[in-house]
Amino acid sequence: MAQRLTRAEVPAEQRWNLEDLFPSREAWEAELHAIEQAIGTVAQYKGRLGEGAATFLACVTAYEELFARFIRMSTYARLHMAEDGSNPANQGEAAKAGALGAKLGAAVAFVETEPLLLPEGTLERYLAEEPGLADYRRYITKMIEEKAHKLSMETEIALASLGEVHSAPYTIYERIKSSDITFEPITGEDGTTYPVSFSTYEEKLEAMPEIEVRRKAWASFNKGLNAYKNTMAATFATEVKKNVVMARLRKFESATHMLLHPQEVSVETYNNVLDTIQTELAPIMRRYARLRKRVLGMDTMLYPDIEAPMDPTYSPKTTYAEGSKLILDALAVMGPEYTKIMRTGLTEGWVDWADNVGKSTGAFCSSPYGAHPYVLVTWADSLRNAFILAHELGHAGHFTLAQRHQRLVNTRPSMFFVEAPSTINELLLAQHLMKQNPEPRLRRWINMGLLATYHHNFVRHLLEGELQRRIYALAEKGTPVTATTLCETKGALLNDFWGGEVQIDDGAKLTWMRQPHYYMGLYPYTYSAGLTVATAMAEAIKEEGQPAVERWLQVLKAGGTMSPVELAKLAGVDMTTPAPIKKAIAFVGSLVEDLEKSF
Repeated sequence: MAQRLTRAEVPAEQRWNLEDLFPSREAWEAELHAIEQAIGTVAQYKGRLGEGAATFLACVTAYEELFARFIRMSTYARLHMAEDGSNPANQGEAAKAGALGAKLGAAVAFVETEPLLLPEGTLERYLAEEPGLADYRRYITKMIEEKAHKLSMETEIALASLGEVHSAPYTIYERIKSSDITFEPITGEDGTTYPVSFSTYEEKLEAMPEIEVRRKAWASFNKGLNAYKNTMAATFATEVKKNVVMARLRKFESATHMLLHPQEVSVETYNNVLDTIQTELAPIMRRYARLRKRVLGMDTMLYPDIEAPMDPTYSPKTTYAEGSKLILDALAVMGPEYTKIMRTGLTEGWVDWADNVGKSTGAFCSSPYGAHPYVLVTWADSLRNAFILAHELGHAGHFTLAQRHQRLVNTRPSMFFVEAPSTINELLLAQHLMKQNPEPRLRRWINMGLLATYHHNFVRHLLEGELQRRIYALAEKGTPVTATTLCETKGALLNDFWGGEVQIDDGAKLTWMRQPHYYMGLYPYTYSAGLTVATAMAEAIKEEGQPAVERWLQVLKAGGTMSPVELAKLAGVDMTTPAPIKKAIAFVGSLVEDLEKSF
């Protein structure tokens, strides 16, 4: 395995083009100061929102325009950190952006607090009187719904000024991962040395066919994690405690109720997703684990063996160019407008696909309003990378279309829905490959790839969601959240799910340290909700063709103008019942059955 490149050594064609945001760091710095000077364009309306509908419209318009600029500026800093978090200059940029965010938040907190102090019915009257507020109807309606949970204006301003402190757990977690944790390299039987990092482990070593390399990497990885478990546990606990305290201050029944509120999802729906999938999917995944043990010739399967290739002599290789073509061919079914977005993204500096020291792990898509999206992946010449890239491009396509048709306040849908437009692209890519009637081993590999997608979203992320459910329940009762608490709870829920088919060792109990999602509200479980909608829509597109595509494009263009349940219904999926979840689980069962036959 080659030595990892420094960021300076990465070829230009493998990088995203941040010059599309700002031509230079100097231009970014100038905008940072300009935004600070422009705070007054919004602050001038403080204390004046009762003057009338015209004044209120002027205020929210200025507020939206200023935040669009801030989003673009802060995205630039965030993307620099993602490409190399070990770079002190990037760390400095992120700190400056965070400081301005806190200052801006404090200065304009009145925009969403002062209107709620107006006489009852004032906002409704403004909507009726001022046609220009029509585009802000959903924004204002949601503002009214927040009234019961808003504090005094002075308190809201004070809380907003502590924005950097509130986001500190996430910042600390990312800084530990990118700059502090180190892992010992390992040596394979043939003498090859493998460097170990978050990205090399999760993108390469976890799926190595050689059991010795895989388990040595697991040992190295967990040794590195273990050294920081108490620090990370304190960071995790701070995030949880912050949310528990804020929920009480805002008069929510619990932190869970507070975190679900902006998702527009009921606690009943949240519990239904977690309970249904764990109860009904666990037997299928245990059956899959037994198949894996049989095929791999194992008496005992450890956690690092879950991603091991069952056909180790067959691993389709795909270059970035080849993978890009496959994605474009697969998504052609979505029509010319969507395909053009995909082609532009793949060829015009939207994607950063190199592997370099300090680069953020995993993959993501960032979509600043008024600019094109940016996608981060780490390409390892595997066909699996094409599925990951297709996923992130799904986010890019979604928000490009939403921004074309909606203003900033109406662009982003609920977190509960946001993963559907991304995971559907993975399923469409699988359908495309299957249509080509590949030889049996490739078809089997595709099925295993789909199972990897469902494992990642229906199992790994869902069990992260289950950890959150259990930890928040403990925290609400006053139980301290420590490394021991987190490890024991994670170990128990993994044992509950796998039912002894996978041996849960001390390393498996540390997997709470691997994901940033715990610092993003109740994000993890939403992957399974998104995959449920995506499964139903991919099947509809396969069966109906153009009518289903048109429904889906309509949903993407709607952005955040509807609740997640309404968006799903517009697509033809009723998420108020467990039926779509059960259908998706049945599809997973069919994949396992096909694999059993193929082996």
